[in-house]
Amino acid sequence: QLVESGGGLVQAGGSLRLSCVASGWNFRTYTMGWFRQGPGKEREFVATFRGNGGSTYYTDSVKGRFTISRDNAKSTVYLQMNNLKPDDTAVYHCAAGSRIILSSIRRTDAYYYWGQGTQVTVSS
Repeated sequence: QLVESGGGLVQAGGSLRLSCVASGWNFRTYTMGWFRQGPGKEREFVATFRGNGGSTYYTDSVKGRFTISRDNAKSTVYLQMNNLKPDDTAVYHCAAGSRIILSSIRRTDAYYYWGQGTQVTVSS
């Protein structure tokens, strides 16, 4: 199970921090990702943090603005979002997957578990 929180309404240039709490598996071994789905758009990759001390990866449009982090002791993954833009408006979902090869980390079908999503709205 994955439960997200932290979404809301913010002005352009503002910040939000999303959280996703996991339960039911060995969290530290899983790759934890964030995806988003804007109005009328397909779900797209935002960032991911590979398990077992692995690396982080971002989509180009959020590099330098968003930071993904995880606290394995709390089974929680975070997404710190700074300098938000109206184009960042979307429902943000966290996702979890195991044994995801590097070439697949941006694919939605590589992740087994999904949260229900949290709305982020950025006004101009």
